[in-house]
Amino acid sequence: MQIKYKAFELALKYPFTIAKFSRTSTPLMLIEINHEGFTGYGEASMVPYMGENIETATAFLKQLDLSKFSFPFNMEQIINYMDDLAAGQPAIKAAVDIALHDLTGKLLNKPCYDLFGASPNLMPQTTFTIGIDEPEIIIKKVNDALADDFKLLKIKLGRDTDKLLISTIRSVTNLPLYVDANQGWTDKNEGLEMAYWLKEHGVLLIEQPMPKEDIDGNAWLTEHSPVTTVGDEAVQRLADVVKAKGVYHGINIKLMKSAGMYEASKMIEQAKANNLKILIGCMSETSIATLAGIALAPLCDWADLDGPFLTSNNPFKTPKFVGGKYVLEDLPGLGLRDL
Repeated sequence: MQIKYKAFELALKYPFTIAKFSRTSTPLMLIEINHEGFTGYGEASMVPYMGENIETATAFLKQLDLSKFSFPFNMEQIINYMDDLAAGQPAIKAAVDIALHDLTGKLLNKPCYDLFGASPNLMPQTTFTIGIDEPEIIIKKVNDALADDFKLLKIKLGRDTDKLLISTIRSVTNLPLYVDANQGWTDKNEGLEMAYWLKEHGVLLIEQPMPKEDIDGNAWLTEHSPVTTVGDEAVQRLADVVKAKGVYHGINIKLMKSAGMYEASKMIEQAKANNLKILIGCMSETSIATLAGIALAPLCDWADLDGPFLTSNNPFKTPKFVGGKYVLEDLPGLGLRDL
């Protein structure tokens, strides 16, 4: 197998602001793995607060030796090899994993979703994410979502403007809402009061309400909340899934946290075994990682896979999207298409 890679700066349509961070672009590493005349595509989306960057990704790929692996690929063995090669760095490991799954699908002439037993008929609706912003920009973002036929919105919260943001959105749409506090709430009693207020305003789900280290606070809030809670920053890889039971109602799986599709599928299995609901989410991503998430989405309860709609220079075609849902097509591998 031969691997190629290049850095790419993914531009956002609007500055993206959450409780503690803001950015206008995201550094990516796009990779290709070639084998027997086929090419698998992968992507690492390295949002700055996760600690990866072009330099760390390049250093990892220079150490990577895929010549010891042959088709059919043993993904558990490959993930263990990459974890032994370097601690952390789940995004660049995800890029390799995604490319190998795309390659596997092409070698077998099967869609990636078929590799995981995911049914296209079970595709959940996906959300359009709206970052923290001024009211007039919030309204522009909502109108973008409506124009793209989204049926669900996800709102970033975690500052003292939370109620203003929700009220602004409610001035222009009655679509159901998810919210994500990104660890921005620090008082469980205030959080519970906010949860009741959010329920009154059509909010169905709250992601990572309090700091991930505050296990007792999150568990108390989950026990008393009238709205479903989901662990995000608290749930990175497979070992974290069991720890989430009793602390949250569900978990948010992102391929850039889980080191790719293989471990994400194991996290889905583990979550179901522990009666946890599952949201499959994303970072700022092109159609490569989005398609990888879409392949697993029918196995999940909710989806937040809006990367191509929030960016302005995606170098690939946006996956087929109708009525607020992605449409899985019968194409080998990820089904990635160039512009």
